[in-house]
Amino acid sequence: MVSDPGRPTLDQLQVFLAVIEAGSFAGAGRALNRATSVVSYAISNLEAQLGLTLFDRESTRKPQLTEAGRMVLAESRIILAGVDTLRAKAKGMLQGLESELHLVVDVLLPEERVVDALTSFREQFPTVLLHVHVETLGAVTKLVLDRVASLGVSGPLDAPISGIERIRIGSVKMVPVAAPSHPLALAGTNPPGAGRDHIQLVLTDRSSLTKGRDFAVISSRTWRLADLGSKHMLLKAGIGWGNMPLPMIADDLAQGRLIALDMPDARGADYFLDVIYRTDTPPGPAASWLTARFQSQAGIALTASS
Repeated sequence: MVSDPGRPTLDQLQVFLAVIEAGSFAGAGRALNRATSVVSYAISNLEAQLGLTLFDRESTRKPQLTEAGRMVLAESRIILAGVDTLRAKAKGMLQGLESELHLVVDVLLPEERVVDALTSFREQFPTVLLHVHVETLGAVTKLVLDRVASLGVSGPLDAPISGIERIRIGSVKMVPVAAPSHPLALAGTNPPGAGRDHIQLVLTDRSSLTKGRDFAVISSRTWRLADLGSKHMLLKAGIGWGNMPLPMIADDLAQGRLIALDMPDARGADYFLDVIYRTDTPPGPAASWLTARFQSQAGIALTASS
């Protein structure tokens, strides 16, 4: 009895799987273009290496896995899948493909665009390890500048940032809203300046790039929030008013949980989105593909709305 199993070769494991898939030693031989005796010899050597009987050869003419054989089958598939992944990654690197990609997206990028891009990316580049960060306003650009992320999807900034390249990928419509019980919603049509008398919920930029600057803020009474989910929750609760991306609140508007406000000095606007990257670190094949995917989304959206 073998107390210390040897090291089976990849070829032995491949032959073993071929026997399972073909259902016989002869079938495996035809699939591998080898003689049946060669297949049988490889399996015998594998059993000798492991000290285990993998097939029941006595009770049936067709090879049947033993309990040990079923265990080896499961492990063999994992090992060979790992080897295939290693080879695919090595091939990708030889072709210039990134081994991993750090992406940071603006929280206002619509959910359906994020899901579409990342799902398609996974199918197109299964060997590229993807890291995704979600930030707001200048924090997206800051992560790219600091090389934490190599690619970003950013909203607009007041001024160009040196060393950052920008590629427009469309926009998202921002709409001023409040709960049905809010005074601005109950008023119907509001006079200019009405929003200044009520709490406006505003996203906080966690970077220093836009410190001290406000975007679409007209009220002197503001609550600063760290994430869009909290803002959405408080708006529905009737605590203040604020601008929200239309795709995120479309169902709320349809169901009457939120009301689009009629405010002459706060009509809402398009929030433009750009893919950004450092000019000294241009995107590789995977990042370039992802950029093109975001661009195609904008093209599809423009076609659908025209």
